[in-house]
Amino acid sequence: MAVTIRDVAKASGVHISTVSRTFSAPHLVNPETRTRVLATAEELGYRPNRAARALITGRTHNIGLIVADIANPFFPPMIKAAETHARRRDYHVFVADTDEDPVVESDLVRALAKQVDGILLCSPRMSDDQIEQLRREVPLVVVNRLIEGLPAVVMDVGTGARSAVRHLVDLGHRHLVYLSGPRGSWTNREIRKAAGAAARAGGAELTVLGPHVPVSQAGADATEAVLATGATAVLAYNDLMAIGLLQALQDRGVAVPEQISVVGFDDIATSALVRPTLTTVANPTAAAGRAAVDMLLQQGDDGATGQVSLRTDLVIRNSTGPGPYAPAGATTAQVAAYAKE
Repeated sequence: MAVTIRDVAKASGVHISTVSRTFSAPHLVNPETRTRVLATAEELGYRPNRAARALITGRTHNIGLIVADIANPFFPPMIKAAETHARRRDYHVFVADTDEDPVVESDLVRALAKQVDGILLCSPRMSDDQIEQLRREVPLVVVNRLIEGLPAVVMDVGTGARSAVRHLVDLGHRHLVYLSGPRGSWTNREIRKAAGAAARAGGAELTVLGPHVPVSQAGADATEAVLATGATAVLAYNDLMAIGLLQALQDRGVAVPEQISVVGFDDIATSALVRPTLTTVANPTAAAGRAAVDMLLQQGDDGATGQVSLRTDLVIRNSTGPGPYAPAGATTAQVAAYAKE
């Protein structure tokens, strides 16, 4: 026979309502009593009925997490961190994938709204107006998108893009390409804007190619267009596109970084495994997942909103080297070391 809340109350010497509060509103229970009740529940093997608790508290203790493409290696570290962090707060996470489709995105938010206490909307492709409308229907935290008045966690991709372009300019590159990402991506707009400003400040030209779907095949498919520009360095929207470009360049006998340098974005695990290893901007995806969970639960507790920006870092590896305007006689290692200073 299953252990009930009455069994826990009797064994721990408290009223049933105290056991209920221990699981539904632990901050309202004396710490010593709470510890005793939890220990008794664990000993008896009691597990609270989440559906019944939801009827009492009005909370499901479920969170929705919607991502643009679950197959993109950028998202799994964020999902895992969010799930682990939520579990510590006694919340479960439902994950859904939109396949980069804003219509699917909107449908998923509405489908999950009645089943969760709030939704983490990661790299959304919907318009600002659509997202603001959905916020009226369910608590939302947006990840990788800034919309005035909405709670958000973003990664400082602008600073990352500026660091990447300065690195390439310091290496002696004066004609760069930016392989653009999806048309509806806030991240793409921020990278493009920051990269353009950094190129102008460094006396370099930036050619933008795209938009592209953010997958490796898009990087490979863009190879001929990249070579046609005559540029000596490329910054890609993400590592997948950069890796696709790297492989296609090698297939055409174009040496990286001797003939063209390549920089990615995200620092996915594969970026350190390809040859040459990929210079990239590291995005703190796991930290973003944890911060988004905290922000959503705080929003539920006290209505607080806010916007958090997380630091990005340039990781210099072997896919970038001296360009045509590098200091005379400098080796790849020497110029890379100079660019780090």
